[in-house]
Amino acid sequence: MNLHIPPGGRISGPRLASLLGVWRRGGSRRGAGDLAAAVELQVLDGQLPLGTRLPAERELAEALGVSRTLVATALDQLRAGGIVASRRGSGSWVTAPGGGGLPPAPRSGEDLIDLARAAPPALPGLMGAVDAARRRLCAELTGHGYTGSGLLVLRERIAQRYTARGLPTTPAQVMITNGGHHGFVLALRMLVGPGDRVLVEQPTYPNAVEAIRSAHALPVPVGVNGDVQDGTGGWDLDGMEAALRQAAPRLGYFIVDFHNPTGLRLDTEGRRRLGAALARTRTPVVVDECLAELDLEGDPPDGPAPLGAFGGDWVISVGTAAKTHWGGLRLGWLRASEELISRLQATRYALDLGSPVFEQLVLAELLADPEPMLRRRRAELRTQRDELAAAVRAECPEWDFQLPSGGLSLWCRLPERMSTRLAVAAGNHGVQVVPGSRFAAHGGLESWLRLPYTEPAERLRDAVRRLSAAAASLRAGAAPAGPSWDVPVA
Repeated sequence: MNLHIPPGGRISGPRLASLLGVWRRGGSRRGAGDLAAAVELQVLDGQLPLGTRLPAERELAEALGVSRTLVATALDQLRAGGIVASRRGSGSWVTAPGGGGLPPAPRSGEDLIDLARAAPPALPGLMGAVDAARRRLCAELTGHGYTGSGLLVLRERIAQRYTARGLPTTPAQVMITNGGHHGFVLALRMLVGPGDRVLVEQPTYPNAVEAIRSAHALPVPVGVNGDVQDGTGGWDLDGMEAALRQAAPRLGYFIVDFHNPTGLRLDTEGRRRLGAALARTRTPVVVDECLAELDLEGDPPDGPAPLGAFGGDWVISVGTAAKTHWGGLRLGWLRASEELISRLQATRYALDLGSPVFEQLVLAELLADPEPMLRRRRAELRTQRDELAAAVRAECPEWDFQLPSGGLSLWCRLPERMSTRLAVAAGNHGVQVVPGSRFAAHGGLESWLRLPYTEPAERLRDAVRRLSAAAASLRAGAAPAGPSWDVPVA
């Protein structure tokens, strides 16, 4: 059960009672201890986020059908364990063990809503994987802790996911990295030199363009049509084939699964054609699959096979746990031929010596039986996507978008070239967004705006109301003045 409690939100007595379920242990007379243990379990499992305000003692007692004394005793135990903090006049709230501190400030209408990062919070249940990994860590402590390409158990489970999606993979074809972007930078460092061309989509992920520029290489854009006006949407495969022949890029960077930011997905025939073109021109390509598991209308095995199934050894696949499980794990992976993995590992030694063992153990636990948690993530994102789409249609009816079947964001076409001005004006209304120009290799896209749906539904509706007000202020001729839109993008 996921009740979608936003950080700093309040949970009512009946909702908390529903979440706790059958909390009494059979035959136990330790009612207060059982209640405290049940609440602590929900906190550690992520169902009660830090900062959640708990119901008053009387309200919770009535909802649970117990005495107020029992509830008060349970809260005393939770306070002693650092799970709950209280202050007279402010009630009780969930806190970090040992954290104490002041209660979270009430959220005001001017709180900043961050729509610059398309990244969801940690999945409930992650703490269970942390506990299991902690037990497995003991076996690793007698070694030196440098895992090379990564722990075998984790590489095996990632290889199994690729095989299930239609790309047979062995653990030797997988290398664990410190996030998906880290994997791309490794490939870039190995394959591209100053002045080389890198073929990218237009629009594309901004941090990839910045990495290309940092390598003193030149991004060469080819369009991905996210214009819902003509309803065509898709990759310019003719343009890509021509660019592969004429520009002779040293590397390509594509996002073919729920493209960031358009949300589009390249179909099987398109993958076959693109893979053949890459093999024909002998062009290596990094395929960003960070969103591949976020199919909101189906399950990944039912979708098209990865591009690597069509492009062979010319394809380097990049994945991450950030978009599916939690960005704080800071783990990703590369999938390529064994020869390329060996070369990438040698390149890596100039930058770092491997990924942290404990986080790898946590991710291995999460991938032992990944579908239950991934289904929960997809269901949550599907609800938030639909809430955001409904809010945009109601508050900004002149904005157009194509409802994506997966991924994390809407790509909205604005009624005029105003994206940068709107991003600045939105800051004055408490919303942080990234203008379309940040997703362009060489500027432009001022008629587009990316809106992630990774916040709770209530916050998304509030954000769209504020964006509508910001757009209205531009129509009224107000000069936007406020915080810069040049913010980190995820």
